[in-house]
This record gives sequence, C-alpha cells and structure tokens, in this order.
Amino acid sequence: MSLSLLRRACHRVPGPPGRYLRPAAGGPVVVKARRLHDRCSPARNPGPSGMTVSVFARLLGAVALAGFLPGAGPAAAQPGPPAPMDTVEVGLTETVVRALEESPEVDQRQAQKQFATARSEEARANRFLTDVSLSTAHSFAPGLDNVPDGVSGDRLYLQPGVTNDWSPGALRPFSRFEIAVQQPLWTWGELSGSIEAARRGVDVEAARVEQKALEVAVRAGETYYGLILTEALDRLADRTQEVIDRAKREINRLLDEGDEGVSQSDLFQTRLTEEETKRRIVEIEQNQKTARSALRRQLFLSDRMWVEPAADELQPLSFAIHPDSLDYYIGRALQNRPEVEQAEAGVEARRALVDVARSDYYPTIGVQATLSQSITLPERPNPDNAFVGDSFMGTGTRSGIGIQQNLNFGQTRARVEQAEAELDAVQYQRTAAEQLVRFEVEEAYRSLLTAKAAVESRDRSTTIAGEWLRTEQVNFDLDLGNTEDLVKAVRADLQAQAQYLRAVRRYNVAVLDLLRATGTLADRARSGTLLETRDDRE
Repeated sequence: MSLSLLRRACHRVPGPPGRYLRPAAGGPVVVKARRLHDRCSPARNPGPSGMTVSVFARLLGAVALAGFLPGAGPAAAQPGPPAPMDTVEVGLTETVVRALEESPEVDQRQAQKQFATARSEEARANRFLTDVSLSTAHSFAPGLDNVPDGVSGDRLYLQPGVTNDWSPGALRPFSRFEIAVQQPLWTWGELSGSIEAARRGVDVEAARVEQKALEVAVRAGETYYGLILTEALDRLADRTQEVIDRAKREINRLLDEGDEGVSQSDLFQTRLTEEETKRRIVEIEQNQKTARSALRRQLFLSDRMWVEPAADELQPLSFAIHPDSLDYYIGRALQNRPEVEQAEAGVEARRALVDVARSDYYPTIGVQATLSQSITLPERPNPDNAFVGDSFMGTGTRSGIGIQQNLNFGQTRARVEQAEAELDAVQYQRTAAEQLVRFEVEEAYRSLLTAKAAVESRDRSTTIAGEWLRTEQVNFDLDLGNTEDLVKAVRADLQAQAQYLRAVRRYNVAVLDLLRATGTLADRARSGTLLETRDDRE
C-alpha cells in the first residue's frame, strides 16, 4: 500500500478542529486549535520495510485502546437533543447559583434556622410580662332564701336568717374572669442568659446553612465540569470512529482491487478494532446521559429540559494563586468557614446556659398582679363593704412584689456542673474544627498546586506529542522513518489529548474545592465574582 494511498485514507476524514487549551507562560490559559487530520498518521513509500495496511490497522487499534476512548468515568458521546425538548444553557456561575436556590438540602437547613429564630423571639418575649394569663370559670350561683321585706340589698348580710337557695328554680348563671400578670425584676442572669443562648442558636443554624451551601456548590461545579469533559471526549471519539470507518472502506477497496499488500487478516483486525470502539462508544453514550441527567437533577430541571453547558470547550479556570499562598488561605478560612462560626456560636450559647444554671442559686424577684371579676345574672345583692363580700359577685385585685427561691441546692450544683461540662465539650469541638479547617485548606491548596502543574505538564505533553507526530510524518515523506515509531507517535498523541482534558477538569474542580475550603465559594457565586482572575477580596 503506497504512502499516498494511506495519506488519502487518513486525510479524507473531515472533522472540526480539536481544541487545545494551553496556559501562557505565567499567565491565564489561552486556547489553541489544531485540526485532527494534521495529526493523522501517514504511510510511507514502499521500501525494504514498507508500511502495510496491517500497520495501519495497528494504528487504529492504538486509537481505540490508548485511552482515547475511556470506558469508565463520566465520558460519553451522545446525539443532539430531541427537537421537542427545551434547551437550557448554563455557565458555571449560573449552575452554582441555581443549585443553591433550588437545593432542598439547603432549604431544610433554612427551615431549621427559621425554627431557631422563632425560639429566639420567644426568649426575647419573656423579658417583659413573662406570664400573662386569662382564666374563666362558668357555673350556677344560688338564689337567696328567707329575705325579709324592707331590707336593702347592701344590708342583707346583717340578717342572719338569709340563706343561699340551691333549689333548681333559684339557680342562676355565674361566671368568673381572672387576669394574672407576672413581671420579673431580677433573675440573676436567667432571662438574659436564655436570650443570649437562643440568639447564638440562630447563629449556629445559620452556619449550618452555609456549610450545606458550600457542599452543594462544589458538587454542582463538579457535575458541570464532568459534563463538559464528556462532551470534549465525545468529539475525540467521533473523529476516531470516522478514521476507523474510512480505513475499513479503504481496506475493502484494496481487497477488491487485488492489492498484494492487503490481506484478510488486515480486515479482521480492523473489524475487531471497530467492534471494540463501538462497545466503548455505547458505554460512553450511557455515561454521558448519566452526566447530563446528574446536572439536570442538580439544578432541579424538568425531564423535558435539555441542559447544555455554556462553555464550548473545556478550559482551565483563570485563577491566580494569592502571593501569600497557604497562610492567606488559612486566614480566610478561619474567618469564613461556617464550621468555625458554628463552633464559636456554640461556645457562646453554652456559656450563656451556664449562667442560666447558676441563677438558681439566687432568689428570683418579681411583681405579680391579678384582677378578677365575678358576675351572676340576674344579679345577687352585693354589699358595698370593705370587710364583707359575696364570692358570686364583685371585683377583686391582688398585687405585690414576690420572691421565689429554689432550695434544692444539690440539684442546682449538679445542673451547673452539667452545663460547664457541655461548655468544655463545645470548646474542644471548636479547637478540633479549627485544626480540621487548617488541614482541609492545606490539602485543597496542595491539590490545586498539583493539578496546576499537571495541566501545564499535560499541555507541554500535547505539544511534544504533536511535534513528534509531525516529525514522523516528515520522516515517512522522506522514507527515513519506521512504522513502529509512527505507531508510538499516534498512541502518544491520542493519550496526550485525552489526559490533558482530564487534567483540566481536575484543575477546575481543585480551584472550586479551594474556594470551598476557604468558605468563599457560595458567596462568590451569589455575588457574581466566582471567576475573578485574582483571589484578593477581603
């Protein structure tokens, strides 16, 4: 098989340019493009070790098996969306913000925060008129019997013969209303401690909301870049299948023409490669459907919606590491991480509850007042006398300063010790939370440095692999190369492309994870500054 024939088989493969994402030296990443057919392997002219179709079939095997079409992970190739489906295009920021707005996990934490807020309002309401109640009683009152003639109602109490008449015909409706009010004057920290503990409880729940928001935000970002990766690998997979189809048709044509450089083994080898590729593509298609569905579920879109990333290419995020590096990010994390805020609020809440427990050592001083009104219809005679009254009629009041002292000092001491122990436990948790945050920030920071170095290295690898492949093309044109070197160059070139795409995805996720570790990811997404080129906000 001649060099020109194999070159025609390769160069007849159409396709859009493959994108290469290369960071400029010391600066942001820029996009460079190369066309696939510029990197397609040529055959060399017949010679002592002339390249045959079997060698070309080995090249196809390299295309399918060198990691170009990964059989696992999020990679997938998938046809375009059905026409009836509505397309929703989202960028990274829109993905994170919508996930935060729609997440039931965040809403659940918000509901718990609302409960804590209501409990705090209840505690504040206890500061004034802590006990205000209205009670009523309804029954029957007796009539009067043996009432002498000519005696006024306000003097009947002076008549010893007058008695209550409980006969059914003499009974009349009776009602009593009583309002009681209690206002504490001095509680030795019980009221103020309860209010402070409830207020800090709101802070704890608010921190838990932000903690869950960070988890949702980074998960949404990972899902978003997972789908973009599948689409990038999909384009590579499509071009690979086109090369295999062209090669199969070329081998069949040569067999029909009776070319001596082609045998049935070449066709069988190509067909086996084709089947392997088809199997991989089917697996990839299902994986990409899963990735797209995962993003749709993350955004809580309808099943009739087709979600599409706004980015056409998988590009590294433009993110400049702060010059103060690790210390800067640890400082930001200690200021912003909700776990630290939650621990701080928990310590203050427990400290306030210790004061509440200690208040039982001292007497509670307060003002109490009651107002009662008794009514009987028809009315009974009510003597207007300061010393004599009728319990079925009239108005009564009581008011004064009261003192209440809990004399169970042993129980009070035990409750104080329990509150102090709980305070100590929360303080230990705060220390542990701070150390955990420091570790997570350092881990995310070093992972980002590793991912950044990997992207730069993989980009250089794609350049080197491309140069190697072009060199082998020139050598074949000049009849100076050998087939084994060409096979190795094709395999290296394809591996470099796929590995670079995966490295970019790992780098972008590492950036998001560092922002999560510093506690700023959700806030930056909400404020629209997620893709700032410098991480120098205070």
